[in-house]
Amino acid sequence: MSVNKVILIGRLGQDPELKYTPGGRPVASFTLATNERWTTQDGQKQEKTTWHKIVAWGKQAEVINEYCRKGKQIYIEGRIDNRSYDDKEGNKRYISEVIIQNFQFLGSRDDTGGHDRPASAPSQAGGVSAPPDGAPPEDDDLPF
Repeated sequence: MSVNKVILIGRLGQDPELKYTPGGRPVASFTLATNERWTTQDGQKQEKTTWHKIVAWGKQAEVINEYCRKGKQIYIEGRIDNRSYDDKEGNKRYISEVIIQNFQFLGSRDDTGGHDRPASAPSQAGGVSAPPDGAPPEDDDLPF
């Protein structure tokens, strides 16, 4: 048995970037910041921010692109996916991403990190979840 499950609550580090595969499937990507706070033994307050690369496919990508902006708080369930690509200089690069399987908007309706959000935006994704197999398209269908 194996498990690949990630649960994150954090804030978007940038507005989502929506693209479409050559086959017309929407894909949104953005970064998510999670914070860890603690106090050292000598009473010093410390904080560490970890940045996560997030990818959403299909209807999820469209909903996130429409209603999320930099600073918006979101709950994400997904799985870790690793892939490689060649950069402009031809060097092999590796990247780890969280592929969203389910999400929910958090915070108040006005919690947009300084950006406006339509008043009719849903407070959660509802039935927006990844396909049961959770498999994104083949690498040759990726727009980035």
